[in-house]
Amino acid sequence: MRTLIVIPARYASTRLPGKPLALIAGQTMLQRVVRIANAVARGKHDIDVINATEDERIAKHALELNVRYVMTPASCPTGTDRAQAAVAQVKVQPDFVLNLQGDAPLTPPDFLNAMIDAFAREPADMVTPVTRLSWDELDKLRESKKTTPFSGTTVAFDEKTGLAHWFSKNIIPAIRKESEMRGQSGLSPVWRHIGLYGYRRTMLEKFGKLPEGKYEKLEGLEQLRVIEHGYKIKCVPVDYAGRANMSGVDSPEDIARAEAAIAEYGELLP
Repeated sequence: MRTLIVIPARYASTRLPGKPLALIAGQTMLQRVVRIANAVARGKHDIDVINATEDERIAKHALELNVRYVMTPASCPTGTDRAQAAVAQVKVQPDFVLNLQGDAPLTPPDFLNAMIDAFAREPADMVTPVTRLSWDELDKLRESKKTTPFSGTTVAFDEKTGLAHWFSKNIIPAIRKESEMRGQSGLSPVWRHIGLYGYRRTMLEKFGKLPEGKYEKLEGLEQLRVIEHGYKIKCVPVDYAGRANMSGVDSPEDIARAEAAIAEYGELLP
């Protein structure tokens, strides 16, 4: 099975222009993401890494990092579209495309390995990681939604097959006997979605051509487009295992938070 890890990284970010070149504790954001991808690909002949960008400054830095790059249109609306544009330019077409966003510098490499392994065992249209929340984590998510209701996505899926039923910015499922369940286990029945995606190559080629789904538009979740059009998403359980739990870096404040997380938890890679 041939895997391509695509790192979409655009210069023209609205909230943090040039963010792939921004320094986080002495390393550029792109450097950190490339190191994660290289850690997954190291020693494997069937995994390639490529940077997809729209700006020569990022392309130049990719060369400095010794990673291949392709130029993609500035008009690409999302990282998924940029990944699709990148795949169209590679000579050897992959079976599986892992979209590792260039603003996710604290993504544990084992999350990527888990996604690759899950697809290799049983290919699906799309693969994405999920993590089960403790009751304390669920309480924090509920509290954060009082002020930022569209932060944090949860998912309901078949835990035997891994196939997703639904994703929502609301917390799903509702829990009728919560007090009883809290006494039985430290883990809640709620799974939080981690915004990292892998695609069957043919699914990635179709994705941008699919009409926006009704619920995708309401929730603002592009993965619902896949479900609404009858395709399957496999959820892969992962565990942060005491590591920093942080998603994308989109602002100067996020850089400060990432640096604080690195100071507290240590570097992700040696």
